[in-house]
Amino acid sequence: MDKITVIPGSYQGIISIPSSKSDGQRAILAAALSKGISTIYNLGHSDDELAMLDAVIQLGADAIQNEDKSYTFKGIADFPKEADLFMRESGLGTRLITGVCAANVGNFKITGSGSILKRSMHFFETYLPFFGAQIKTNNGHLPFEIFSPMQGAQVVIDGSQSSQYVSSLLMALPLLPTESRLEVENLKSIPYLKMTLNTLAKFGISILQQDLKHFIIAGNQKYLSTSYTVEGDWSSASFWLVASALGQKISIRGLDLASLQADKQILKAFEAANCTVVYSDDAMYIQGKNRTSFEFDATHCPDLFPALVSLASLSEGESKIRGVNRLANKESNRGEALKTEFAKLGVPIHVEGDLMRIEGQKSIAGGTVSSHNDHRIAMCLAIAGLFSTSPITVSEPDCVRKSYADFWMDLEGMHQKK
Repeated sequence: MDKITVIPGSYQGIISIPSSKSDGQRAILAAALSKGISTIYNLGHSDDELAMLDAVIQLGADAIQNEDKSYTFKGIADFPKEADLFMRESGLGTRLITGVCAANVGNFKITGSGSILKRSMHFFETYLPFFGAQIKTNNGHLPFEIFSPMQGAQVVIDGSQSSQYVSSLLMALPLLPTESRLEVENLKSIPYLKMTLNTLAKFGISILQQDLKHFIIAGNQKYLSTSYTVEGDWSSASFWLVASALGQKISIRGLDLASLQADKQILKAFEAANCTVVYSDDAMYIQGKNRTSFEFDATHCPDLFPALVSLASLSEGESKIRGVNRLANKESNRGEALKTEFAKLGVPIHVEGDLMRIEGQKSIAGGTVSSHNDHRIAMCLAIAGLFSTSPITVSEPDCVRKSYADFWMDLEGMHQKK
């Protein structure tokens, strides 16, 4: 569909949150690299997860969905000598697959579609040659063509662009015949790297690390088949939690408070905004009657920016969020997208270097806004539309399929129509 209109009013219900696409993609790849039979429970059906599923099947894994919605994986017996892989718009999937292909002998082509073609990935062009692999890129962008396998090496790498590149190497280097050592400087999105290490450990991979800066990766390791349950997604939940904090009677079920996901940090943002987290009947909601403007550093959880801007837009006073530099190389330039679209709703946003300042309002206007074909921009604008003075029409709403295919259906199901 070209557009969808969100009607302000009363929304209430309990949302069973979808599984984490970040956790799911890591688990799919790890299961595919295991020689035996693995079972993955609570795997989602976002476009990113489907892209990873398609890729590992093309590389030789078998994946069967069971009656209970779990998936049984038979790992890759012999890695193919060549493959053309299409990763849709998945940034994480592209990066993880690139590393694993570079660890194997062959000629591999990797491409995607939409915004991923515009996202710079110079990292691989810079660092894969240190491990002896060759890669051709489109000036640091997809499509990629990878030749010959990596060899163990000792390399200092820059982790400031994204922890996904480090995750890519950590999933690939155990497959090499010899040991590798990494020294990572300026690491960002630290919780996501912890998630990778957790997944690797559950699939039998051992990595020694100190302070997430120094890594020793033994070679000739084997991924071990296992049973794995994908967590509920804190990123998707963040939008409903904000809707709850702003006054809708919405509760969220399926979140793990022990999760390593970066976006669990939204609970600290609510605390900063003088909101209270309430648990009831194994679900969670946010009491935000006394909310205030707030300050929060999202450097290590940049995907929270859109949801936090929705919260700040209706929290009177000036809120400040740090980490804007992490937003440019997403599905859109999210800093600019948020500034442009919330201005249409009467919410001034100022970007000064790495800092975003949001002038919260008592009410926000309706109107027509653009998702910028970015799933998180679409969802944060939809949440704003629950509280606007007139309906908000969002263009290119189907982009939510990247992470949360049922978002619009869940939203409609909670609308209390008069």
